[in-house]
Amino acid sequence: MSAILDVVRTAIFSEREESLMSKATSHEVTKGATPSEAARETLSNSSGVEFCMTPTSVHKVEADGVRVFYRAAGDTDAPLVLLLHGFPSSSFMFRELIPRLADRYRVIAPDLPGFGFTEVPSERRYVYSFAGLARTIEAFTQALKMDRFALYVFDYGAPIGFRLAMAHPERVTAIVSQNGNAYEEGLGDAWGPIRKYWASPTAENREVIRQNILTREGTRWQYTYGVSDPESVPPESYTLDAALLERLPNKEIQLDLFLDYATNVALYPKFQEYFRKSQPPLLAIWGKNDPFFIPAGAEAFRRDLPNARVQFLNTGHFAIETHVVEIAAAIKDFLAANGGH
Repeated sequence: MSAILDVVRTAIFSEREESLMSKATSHEVTKGATPSEAARETLSNSSGVEFCMTPTSVHKVEADGVRVFYRAAGDTDAPLVLLLHGFPSSSFMFRELIPRLADRYRVIAPDLPGFGFTEVPSERRYVYSFAGLARTIEAFTQALKMDRFALYVFDYGAPIGFRLAMAHPERVTAIVSQNGNAYEEGLGDAWGPIRKYWASPTAENREVIRQNILTREGTRWQYTYGVSDPESVPPESYTLDAALLERLPNKEIQLDLFLDYATNVALYPKFQEYFRKSQPPLLAIWGKNDPFFIPAGAEAFRRDLPNARVQFLNTGHFAIETHVVEIAAAIKDFLAANGGH
């Protein structure tokens, strides 16, 4: 247990040292204070070129009866970008992306209920469904007075973000989907056991998922499958996720959400209708070796959004772990081309 706690403490409070070009530097994670232009650190990479890194701060806010943990960086007057993580991760997955965007944007990344460090009181009697998660994140955006923002969605974050966009299309200025699916053809073979669970939600099928996905090995596989060098994936990512999955009753929550994911597939036509009607600028940037959300899902956006940008990366599901430099550059270029957002 002490070893796990050491890993968790390290993962929470120590950022992995790496420069903007994957060289050795570090950036500070501060608690509470709102970073400003003056708070930015001036650093140098190995070539002696100076650049700025904006500190990331961590906070909690009450929303929908939940204490939502979130990370924030960037000037409070800058255009907003909302980052929504997926399974089984948390806002920690954005630890390298946030400072790369925060020189131009106010970046906000919450932990979903049931993930990371967001706290759901037992008396709240929270129902863990994607509709429920979307309601909480909508309340979160209202608590932070986020009236207009660009969305970055990944995995579970996609159906949550798309629900927000459908409900309030006027608030969403642009969408970046990193392996965030909205089309049947985007579901890969790795969904097989989960589809079986949807069709027959028996205790036996639930146990199959528990034993094959909700394990340390299953979590590491999600991070490393399709990566040319699996050892290049920072171990604090999947180690922290696996440790947090062991908290009671987290595995039951995740099994409930696996079952409820079928409601997202049922909503795919509605998501697509939103795309056609609202025509939000969209960048689909995709780890092409993802076994869950395959490249066809990225290409399908063009059916409803003819001007969508689609970019593939030679990596897996958690593309941000291996290609954060490329993803950050693509996001900045995409948002700059769409009105600065």
